[in-house]
Amino acid sequence: MAILDDKSLDFVSSSVEQTVRLGVRLGELLQLGDVVCLSGDLGAGKTAMARGIGRGWGTSLRITSPTFTLVNEYPRARDGLVLYHLDCYRLALAAANGEAATAEWVTAGFETLLEDGVTLMVEWPERILSHLPADRLWIQLRYVNETRRGLRFSASGSRSEQLLQEFRRNAFGV
Repeated sequence: MAILDDKSLDFVSSSVEQTVRLGVRLGELLQLGDVVCLSGDLGAGKTAMARGIGRGWGTSLRITSPTFTLVNEYPRARDGLVLYHLDCYRLALAAANGEAATAEWVTAGFETLLEDGVTLMVEWPERILSHLPADRLWIQLRYVNETRRGLRFSASGSRSEQLLQEFRRNAFGV
């Protein structure tokens, strides 16, 4: 594990199970309004991390990637609060076409999620970067080999920095 500074953390997960467990540790800490971005190529471990986050959040539902539905909702058993899981892979948002991106984003109704201050995890967040709040926890996942995945956590904003500090203590005791 490498603590790069107060706003970033880099480490390698040695298995899918470890990635899920780390996600659980993060999910246990999420509060209303938190935004977690899961970025990485296909097969990098985004859905495994999301599965753990959902378990830690406290949903009893099976976490799946909402690639075809765009968004899944996972209510927490103890209080009914919902974790929204957005997958932007299929959104035809291109940096070169800001008007189309905004129109598709608005048409799908996603802007209301952020306005309402919900707890949100986003796969393929780079496709909607201009729509995301500045205060977010970004997790870049990368394929290392068949079983190992690299994870780099980057916090931007006071709440995501606090979340990253709590995650370090919760997951690694530092």
